[in-house]
Amino acid sequence: MKLVIIESPFKREALKKYLGSGFEVFATKGHIRDLPQKTFGIDLKNNFEPKYENVPDKKDLINDLRKKASEAEDVFIATDPDREGEAISWHVANILGYNPEKPCRIEFNEISKKAVSKALENPRKIDLKLVNAQQARRVLDRIVGYKLSPILCKKIAPKLSAGRVQSVALKLVVDREKEIENFIPEEYWSVNALLKKDKYEIKAGLVTYKKKKFVPKNKEEVDTLLERIKNKDFVVSEIKKSKTKSHAPAPFTTSTMQQDALNKLGMSLARTTSSAQQLYEGVEVKGEGKIALITYIRTDSVRVSTDAQNACLEFIKNKYGADFVPEKPNVYHTKENAQDAHEAIRPITMDITPDMVKETLSSDNYKLYKLIYERFLASQMTEAEYSSVSVTFDCEDYGFKVNGRTMEFPGYTSVYKEYVEEENKDGLAGKLPKLEKGEIVLCEKILTEQKFTKPPARYTEASLVKAMEEKGIGRPATYAATITVLTSRRYAIKEGKYLVPTELGRKINEYLEQFFSSVINVKFTAYMEGRLDDIANKDEDWHVVVSNFWNGFEHLIERADASSLTMKEPPKETDIKCDKCGGKMVIRQGRFGEFLACSNFPKCKNTKPLDGSIKHVGKCPECGSDMVERKSKKGKIFYSCSKFPDCKFMSWDITTGEKCPECKNPLIIKNKTIKCSNNECDYKKESNQ
Repeated sequence: MKLVIIESPFKREALKKYLGSGFEVFATKGHIRDLPQKTFGIDLKNNFEPKYENVPDKKDLINDLRKKASEAEDVFIATDPDREGEAISWHVANILGYNPEKPCRIEFNEISKKAVSKALENPRKIDLKLVNAQQARRVLDRIVGYKLSPILCKKIAPKLSAGRVQSVALKLVVDREKEIENFIPEEYWSVNALLKKDKYEIKAGLVTYKKKKFVPKNKEEVDTLLERIKNKDFVVSEIKKSKTKSHAPAPFTTSTMQQDALNKLGMSLARTTSSAQQLYEGVEVKGEGKIALITYIRTDSVRVSTDAQNACLEFIKNKYGADFVPEKPNVYHTKENAQDAHEAIRPITMDITPDMVKETLSSDNYKLYKLIYERFLASQMTEAEYSSVSVTFDCEDYGFKVNGRTMEFPGYTSVYKEYVEEENKDGLAGKLPKLEKGEIVLCEKILTEQKFTKPPARYTEASLVKAMEEKGIGRPATYAATITVLTSRRYAIKEGKYLVPTELGRKINEYLEQFFSSVINVKFTAYMEGRLDDIANKDEDWHVVVSNFWNGFEHLIERADASSLTMKEPPKETDIKCDKCGGKMVIRQGRFGEFLACSNFPKCKNTKPLDGSIKHVGKCPECGSDMVERKSKKGKIFYSCSKFPDCKFMSWDITTGEKCPECKNPLIIKNKTIKCSNNECDYKKESNQ
């Protein structure tokens, strides 16, 4: 028996189809050896050596793994084909007591017969350069998390966290919000002439005045223009005709897949990541059982294997015709700072079309597979071709222009249309009538509209991923997790599809800017990503990289900790007396939320739960307990049950404790009237309060 060790148990069934009866597949379910869960685990005085330990709750799994490995004639470690996967392989080999030179590591970019067979034929030793790059990232992130987070808890509020990349992502969101708040709109006017020839109506936009670019800044300039061109001829002064082409977009990377899934499908990062993982590991397909449909999903490369490209070109030729096959295969270039460890994300085979699997895939999995399939298919097709014409009309000293474009050959657009943000659409006209230079065209109407420049848009999850990628912070495997932390910890919230920093998020960012601006910034974080790449690609000593970081970071921590500056909310005074010393009780923030404490602390250390300490208003319609008046993070007053968290009822209005006799929704008090909280219910009665 030969043993193949993988990470995810969800890969097992799809993988076993290609291994045969002589193999057994064992899943580690992620990391089985790692830094300690509850302690720092880095020896700062001993060259930053990490103190790894077997994951406590995987004791039985590790024993089972050792037993199976000892009984196997060959063991192949097939964890994911990235730096983290390489590190997991190294930990597995360590647990099994393997020599570092043992050729036990195999990797495949896709779960297919060809890829798996090729991997088994070419086992290699574990790549310590990749392992060390991952060790450095893990140690750096542990240092920042364990040393900086306590400072935030001490200086701002309990239960806060900071991260080397996470805090920079937060900074991007906060900085964008400040940019929007400080934006001063500038007035401008759009002027369009509605021209008529034959059956065609032409909308030409004002572009020049006395042959120079011109945009009216106010109504006075518009009125002057209207007076000058009133009843004057519009003359065709220039006609430019051209053939233009549009090249197909590259196949997906992790980042571009996440962006398109949100923009085209409305799928969040979490949904996209989950769905892509399932399509990579294996999904049930009617008549096939469980099979993998796409290649590895964490990649920053647009490279495609020759075999996959040739298969796609053959598919295009057979389905769409030779005209859709480019003379030379399309080649896309990966960005300079990309790791380029894997191919782009693509379907494993073109033979399994989206329509063939629609019946058995979940809605998300089908939509994402269709998007990936069509993007790859389009990436290998010919360019779209257009006939373009640009016509300029002169009227007095003003120039108006219209651009027309008609498609001559659809090329890749017959399969895939790129997403364009609404504000970026160029407003191309369709087919224009035949026009001659010097020809006079009838003007039916002049349309004017006052406009104001707009601030930059808030980040969406997709545009934040794009910004992180462009700025070189984070890597494909980290984008989704990083952004998820911001929302799960309420440092930012989603309003519609946009990310908005909370007051807490802004406060954290303000503190980090004051004390850690040299480390928590885009430029330095991108530099550190480059240093991690140097470890992986140039075999640089990871201890030196970490040491150089710590030497500067340690002083920042010491300075922040020693500073008297605090951003903690001051205690809120109450009218409640301390039953031990008679002093006033105040509301303080604790690790588990607000609580009552004596204002004479530390002389008196009396504390109490907050329940019963503040204004009780109304009754809970769920359990009958008192309702408590509270404030949201945005300062809005709301009411929650005093028995929280046992009872989680809350309301924006005062509740009576009763339910509507007609629809059973809670009754509320508004303007001395008791009414149903359900706006669609008309029940109401007069209140005695």
